[in-house]
Amino acid sequence: MRDLSRNWRGRGLRVGLVPTMGNLHAGHLTLVESLAGAVDRLVVSIFVNPLQFGAGEDYESYPRTLEADRRALSAYPVDALFAPGAQEMYPHGEPVTVIDLPALTGTLCGAARPGHFAGVALVVAKLFHIVEPDEAAFGAKDYQQLQVVRRLTADLDLPVEVVAVPTVREPDGLAMSSRNHYLTPAERETAPALYETLRGVARELRAGRREYAALEREAAALLQEHGFDEVDYVAVRRPGDLAPPAGGEPRLVCLAAARLGAARLIDNLEVDLNP
Repeated sequence: MRDLSRNWRGRGLRVGLVPTMGNLHAGHLTLVESLAGAVDRLVVSIFVNPLQFGAGEDYESYPRTLEADRRALSAYPVDALFAPGAQEMYPHGEPVTVIDLPALTGTLCGAARPGHFAGVALVVAKLFHIVEPDEAAFGAKDYQQLQVVRRLTADLDLPVEVVAVPTVREPDGLAMSSRNHYLTPAERETAPALYETLRGVARELRAGRREYAALEREAAALLQEHGFDEVDYVAVRRPGDLAPPAGGEPRLVCLAAARLGAARLIDNLEVDLNP
């Protein structure tokens, strides 16, 4: 993969990367489309990274659909599909190197999933070094992950432009995710309430309400009323550094993670307070 990419770059071609864990859906394919016209050569990686799964999570059961993914990508101008196994990515066993960004990862999903973002950061750094892309696309649905990748790239002076692609949603508002297939039909009817609840918080913020903790509590309670089994968090934060608002910010982001049956759903919504 590295030799191929360096050959392209040596010919003056710009290389793009879409990192995924496979089981591709329309959201992933939107990432592919976002880079297709911006680069000369496009790489999609598929790797279910064991380092970003915690104990008791769904690493073993995570859907692996390589042949279906290959067929889906055949409709797009993808020049290389990089699909290594864990032995190829970690030939020396579990890495001892840790990339830690505690200011960004000690909260929200990082608090609920210890070690998750360290696994994300390490595999993204490895993929950037292997593929050496000029641009890499990440979905805004995984908002905290996006901020981690942006800061990792900036702090390590990696010559990669991180492209954020807006969340792709089902017609009823549910953010597309490979884990949506865990939902039963009844749970699937409940799931859009996550996005609707965030929209309600956003309306309150635009109307001038600034009791952030109260807004978060009310939204969490509403999710439980809708039937979510457990609410990991509902949070109003500053974009970028994910710190609690200090007052006077022109933009905020509302984030939530909640469990519904076997699925842990996450979503977010940025709010412009000075339209």
